[in-house]
Amino acid sequence: MKPPVETVRISKQGRDQLVKIRRHTGIENWNILCRWALCLSLSEETPPPLVKQKLDGGVEMTWKVFSGEEGDTLSSLVAIRTKQDGFDVDSEGASNCLKAHMHRGLSYLASGQETRSIADFVERWV
Repeated sequence: MKPPVETVRISKQGRDQLVKIRRHTGIENWNILCRWALCLSLSEETPPPLVKQKLDGGVEMTWKVFSGEEGDTLSSLVAIRTKQDGFDVDSEGASNCLKAHMHRGLSYLASGQETRSIADFVERWV
């Protein structure tokens, strides 16, 4: 399946959240944290708010690095939610859906003061 984007871009605020999450969990790879954030947001039934932040000064990674071996699965999930959440069913809509879900998930993960280890992280969110 065609990926929703070639390059995954995360805002400066999202980058700051990733730094915090990495510090608390010890998980070094941002792509793994971003996948967890995406899946966490996708598990919510409500559509996420649109991302209005500039994506300058944040993090960029290729879709392949972001998705790893789960590229087709994640592409399919984003395609389903693009339509379900009312985004335009085109490449820009899929990109906006991905960004919105990723940033909402990062906000959720970064908000937990009680998430101080991988065990706490998994217990709270998985």
